[in-house]
Amino acid sequence: MLPLLRRVPRALGSAVSGLRAAPAPLPRPLLQPAPRPCVRPFGLLRVRAGLLRSRGPCSCGCGALHTQGDKAFVDFLNDEIKEERKIQKHKSLPKMSGGWELEVNGTEAKLVRKVAGEKVTVTFNINNSIPPTFEGEEEPTPAQGQKAEEQEPELTSTPNFVVEVIKDGGQKALVLDCHYPEDEVGQEEEEESDIFSIREVSFQSVSESEWKDTNYTLNTDSLDWALYDHLMDFLADRGVDNTFADELVELSTALEHQEYIAFLEDLKGFVKTQ
Repeated sequence: MLPLLRRVPRALGSAVSGLRAAPAPLPRPLLQPAPRPCVRPFGLLRVRAGLLRSRGPCSCGCGALHTQGDKAFVDFLNDEIKEERKIQKHKSLPKMSGGWELEVNGTEAKLVRKVAGEKVTVTFNINNSIPPTFEGEEEPTPAQGQKAEEQEPELTSTPNFVVEVIKDGGQKALVLDCHYPEDEVGQEEEEESDIFSIREVSFQSVSESEWKDTNYTLNTDSLDWALYDHLMDFLADRGVDNTFADELVELSTALEHQEYIAFLEDLKGFVKTQ
């Protein structure tokens, strides 16, 4: 089962006294909100009659709000958490090859590696890292004897990540903002193609706690291909290559799933009747 989905005028007419009433104008059509793409489909959602029952403080005198809807919500979360733990591939975060040291702070992760007088740091955040799925996309054909709901595609986290390279004793850091192009993720036909791209490059001061927008930033959209290739080679020489990018996706997906289950646990504890 897949994770829980995070989803989520009146016209008045008036008549002047003593005058003939003008016909009321047609109401203006309401603006319809744009549909949000489905990212994480519901796994066990079902309609419960208890959701429609009366709401209000319970009769126990504690003053808290205990509803049948809350109880149904907690039951649903219990089922969802069990299913998520059942399909969880990594009980602990996978390790990166190449001597990278991992630091995790909530949804943000940092990979650090020292190479011959240089410190290379890769930072990424798993929030909003799962590409949306749109209606009309091809769905996998269920295998023989397998139900359609058991053949749902696996969610993969492909976060943007920032590579920071600092020379020992240097005052500047070379910063490369990278991402996974949607048309490259999951493509295996061309083994030589890069599965990630550099989007922006800039220099930032090592002594500054926050990077400045006033520093010149090179956008690679209009960059000479020879310079771009040299930048990609520069990253590969420091361990940021296709192998690294593949392992980063696996690590990010495991971290995202871990944080999602923790969120469901917190949500259950918040809603649960004391």
